[in-house]
Amino acid sequence: MTTAATPLLHVADLGVAAARAHGEPLALLDSVALDVARGEAVAVVGESGSGKSLASRAVTGLLPEGVTVTGGTVALDGEDVLGLGPRARHALRGRRLTLLLQDPFTMLHPQLTCGRQIADGLRAHTGRGRAARAARRAEVARRLAEVGLDATLADRYPHELSGGMRQRVAIAAALAGDPDLLIADEPTTALDAASQRAVLDLLGRLGKDRGMGLVLITHDLRVAFEVCDRVYVFYAGTVLEHGRPADLRTRPRHPYTAALLAAEPSVRARREPLPALPGFVPAPGHRTPGCPFAPRCAHATDTCRAALVRLAPVPDAGEGRLSACVRIGELVREGDVTPVREGVAASVRDEPAPARPAAADAVLAVDAVARTFPGAGRPAVDKVSLAVAPGEVLALVGESGSGKTTLARIALGLESADAGGVRVGDVTLRPGAKPGAATRRALAAQAQIVFQDPYASLNPLCTLGATLAEALASPAARGGGPADKAARTAEVERLLAQVGLPAAYAKRRPAALSGGERQRVAIARALATRPRLLVCDEAVAALDVSVQAQLLNLLRALQRAEGFAILFITHDLGVVRQIADRVAVMYRGGLVEVGDTARVLGAPAHAWTRRMLAALPDEDAEPARKRARTEEAAD
Repeated sequence: MTTAATPLLHVADLGVAAARAHGEPLALLDSVALDVARGEAVAVVGESGSGKSLASRAVTGLLPEGVTVTGGTVALDGEDVLGLGPRARHALRGRRLTLLLQDPFTMLHPQLTCGRQIADGLRAHTGRGRAARAARRAEVARRLAEVGLDATLADRYPHELSGGMRQRVAIAAALAGDPDLLIADEPTTALDAASQRAVLDLLGRLGKDRGMGLVLITHDLRVAFEVCDRVYVFYAGTVLEHGRPADLRTRPRHPYTAALLAAEPSVRARREPLPALPGFVPAPGHRTPGCPFAPRCAHATDTCRAALVRLAPVPDAGEGRLSACVRIGELVREGDVTPVREGVAASVRDEPAPARPAAADAVLAVDAVARTFPGAGRPAVDKVSLAVAPGEVLALVGESGSGKTTLARIALGLESADAGGVRVGDVTLRPGAKPGAATRRALAAQAQIVFQDPYASLNPLCTLGATLAEALASPAARGGGPADKAARTAEVERLLAQVGLPAAYAKRRPAALSGGERQRVAIARALATRPRLLVCDEAVAALDVSVQAQLLNLLRALQRAEGFAILFITHDLGVVRQIADRVAVMYRGGLVEVGDTARVLGAPAHAWTRRMLAALPDEDAEPARKRARTEEAAD
């Protein structure tokens, strides 16, 4: 399966289970296989709950308490990792293998400088004295330069850096011990396209230069196809397909892979609705005896449900193609596993952009707003003016640190502007002054926000019914909300139904929900006051592509039914193409381009917009990529 006789990492028949107080251990992973050669980048893709991160923690010996390996092989350069004791396993981490987590704040200590955190992991330059300190500092500077950062950042703390810079520092710290294998778990999920490309290019280059193996865990198929040499598709604790990116992109050999490809939002064309997988990944203990994907598969038969199918070579599909679909031969002959993404996109590529609503007054009007934070070298927001009409979806895009979220916080009264004016509905916000209690209540009745992290958005101690009832009883609710308990209960059920959740969910707490279900509840809570404007700040960035498609379809349907406007903040231009009527592009605090989505993404007028499109990990971006390179050469 790999190019080397002895792979750097060899995982075979790996099983992982969680202990239970009563009954047999609960199986979490089943017969997982994975190989990585030196200098090779391998992607592990799949929805949340598929077992991607759990497999990485089994390899690194970082399984949660009560979760154990039940069988199989994990070998690093031929050495049995599972047979090592705790001390030997601890010595292995950081020296021979390293785990890079999604959130750089999790990797970096907030009270230590960036340089100190890189220096702590260095193998060499560990002596004492002035000469040793100078050598360490020089090596830290070299490591920062290797990840594209200036040496002066060694003296700064993580909170002083942007998200992309923090992730680069985390990479430098993770690689300080010169590991043979790097496992990167969703390292670019929260980054804009330009920062994402820089980080991925960096990881790929370092892997090739050092002969280091790379395992990239991601739910973004575009990222996996762009960067990696081979791809493993995980689902419900097992592997359903394996192959090379070019083959999986155009010739998937499992219905699950084809469904994920179909749900990927395309920059080239708008599709309504987005193809979305129904349902969710089954939780451990609720998996069917046969193919775990069968309950969601349109092609499943009684044969699929009878017994679990193991990975096997796919006839006439080339070397290394493996699939766990019992019907794959006949489905290929019938053309039922061809990705629909390209065909659907092509059929609507030339559709005109949706017409803007004819509205006399904007729901949100921002006039020459400026905001500079103390100690900053430039304004966070620099004289920005924009408007959102009733019933319109305006996407606000730009790189990390461009001022998108700061502008949204000013519009919602969470930050005060230094200059300029803001009007939300009939509420006016003045610069330099925090809104009072009455103004905040009036503002909450006009506008609500949905944040990126559905895990942090809901009170874990409250049931969903109590959370929604509290929003309905808020002074911001139009008309004061339902007058009595029975009316509130009925309204809670209506809100849950509105976002596609059953009434029984009112008795559940957030911990019992998936990430996509939590985000649906967050949307329901925001809509409880019947706002005129909904601000979505990276509301689908952390979600799987299938759940993302479900929520984008839901938001669009709700917006049309209820008539509210949306300010949609995102770094994903594919998402922008699917949901937005217009798009506004920010760069270094300023607004550089505004227009209909199809025009801005199809024929961008500003160089920065073109460079954002060029950074997309997608073959659709290749023409823009060439134009951007030409412009950079001219600069």
